Amino acid sequence: MQQLNIVYISLSGNTEYFIKQIEEYLTHKNNNISIKSINIKQLVKENIDFPKMNDTFVAFLPSYLEGGNGVENGVREILTTPLRTFLTYNDNYKKCCGIIGSGNRNFSKQFCLTAYQYSEQFGFPVLDEFELRGTVEDVERISKKIARLFNLEV
Repeated sequence: MQQLNIVYISLSGNTEYFIKQIEEYLTHKNNNISIKSINIKQLVKENIDFPKMNDTFVAFLPSYLEGGNGVENGVREILTTPLRTFLTYNDNYKKCCGIIGSGNRNFSKQFCLTAYQYSEQFGFPVLDEFELRGTVEDVERISKKIARLFNLEV
């Protein structure tokens, strides 16, 4: 069985819903795939220590920002910083193959901005982006990208 690791933070439930769609898509296409997903929000809520990641993973991050427009003047990440803390914990970022951002296109240049900031800070690529809960096309496209990244057949 092939293991795929996903680390994410979901605050409104949109990202968690999208992760479940990814899991269903991949395991339906290949029943030899085992997916382990870690919701950082749940770890924080239950006061569970962050794990040291020994295997590679993909991260998912929604954008929650406050202040400015993210381009000419500053912007401050809010609510999703536990994922940043997880990535720095025991250098977990070194096992991250890339990040997928989500957000609301109504926020224009701030759409998925946090994922791009993480990419710059930690040196891994932004693999893709989707809006809110994503579409069927988003699930298929992103699932296929993840599968290629991990050399999985779907």
